[in-house]
Amino acid sequence: MSANRVFVARLAGCTVFDPAGDRVGKVRDVLVVYRKSDPPRVVGLIVEIPGRRRVFMEIGRVSSIGSGQIITDGLINVRRFEQRGGEVRVIAEMLGRKVSFIDGSGEATVEDVAIEEQGQDQSEWAISQLFVRRPKTSPSPFAKGATAFANWSEVRETVTAGEAQSAEHLIATYSELNPADLASTLLDLPTERMFEVAGELSDDRLADVLEEMPEVEQIGILATLGDARAADVLDHMQPDDAADLIAQLPEERGETLLELMEPEEADDVRFLLSYAPDTAGGLMTPEPIIVSADATVAEGLALIRRHDLAPALGAAICVTLPPFEPPTGRFLGMVHFQRMLRYPPHERLGTLLDQGLEPVTADTSAAEVSRILASYDLVSVPVVDENHRLVGVVTIDDVLDYLLPADWRSHPDDNDDVAVRAAARAKLETGSILLPTDTTGRRTGNGTS
Repeated sequence: MSANRVFVARLAGCTVFDPAGDRVGKVRDVLVVYRKSDPPRVVGLIVEIPGRRRVFMEIGRVSSIGSGQIITDGLINVRRFEQRGGEVRVIAEMLGRKVSFIDGSGEATVEDVAIEEQGQDQSEWAISQLFVRRPKTSPSPFAKGATAFANWSEVRETVTAGEAQSAEHLIATYSELNPADLASTLLDLPTERMFEVAGELSDDRLADVLEEMPEVEQIGILATLGDARAADVLDHMQPDDAADLIAQLPEERGETLLELMEPEEADDVRFLLSYAPDTAGGLMTPEPIIVSADATVAEGLALIRRHDLAPALGAAICVTLPPFEPPTGRFLGMVHFQRMLRYPPHERLGTLLDQGLEPVTADTSAAEVSRILASYDLVSVPVVDENHRLVGVVTIDDVLDYLLPADWRSHPDDNDDVAVRAAARAKLETGSILLPTDTTGRRTGNGTS
């Protein structure tokens, strides 16, 4: 090994390479088992490989740790990781735990864990030290307690009935993960720990994560939040995702949350709930970029540069007559961003409309929308009402959510690919959802037609 002591929090996100230098995946956690008298022994690493599947890599397969990367001997079992009894994940389950010093000097909270090579042949790794923080002694809200290093033999874990384990350090460790990866990470945690960590996330961060989770976990997390907090989170979600989630809740709570949401956001959600779930209206996003025909290329490019704009929504700009909020004035057409790049900044967008792109109506089937996107290599398609007013756009991610099975986020094994393709093909051919209406992950509850 190139390093004989490593702090686990620094391992999170490190890239794993095989001996040939090819990237295998990224480290997400370290797995240990407790021993009666000796410090916990490291049994392996939890590695996320392409496809967001987490696999177990035995610590003996690691040949080098250093410079932010890990090199293996090339032998990795790609079977999905499943935690066994007695195994503990350091980042997910140990960080944030309270410990008490055996010498009676008080308590502290674990902020990081050091693992070190043990034994004469240096073939075994175990926890060697804990980096802990003692309670603060100053009343100032900005003060922090003193930090210290402690050997495993110098402390014992403190377990208080009914007290939740702090999730602060786990959240800090995963602060740089994108929402999809963070959602996948939370899904791998024990249920209670997942709820605890979700509750500690900020409203906007939790909203992004919920959009990437299966329906059952979305409902479970929302059930742990008070109505006021749940409404704040829903305000930060995309309207179509918020509508999907509210439709799965009991009607009474769904209406309560809508009443607590910001009026503008709630109106968008109610609007979407008025459409059947397997139609363009049920899939669309009611917040596309909308401008007048007199807007310039420079103005259009400035709008799609917004940091909070989803890439699929930034692929094209909708041009309508006033008003410019759905339902708009008459829909005139769309301008793709690539076309804007070919013209000078002062060019009017009304002269650059895609004349070959026909909008779909709100009651067009989801299967037909899927065929249109695939046939014409589109990222989004506009949706209009019976008066040719723009009411939203269906983006490619909306269609993928419709085509894929409800549990596609749950790390399917390789042999599930056939079922995924069969389900998608059947939906395209029939325009119907194969799974029972209460397990599809789409809107089937209150407010749908």
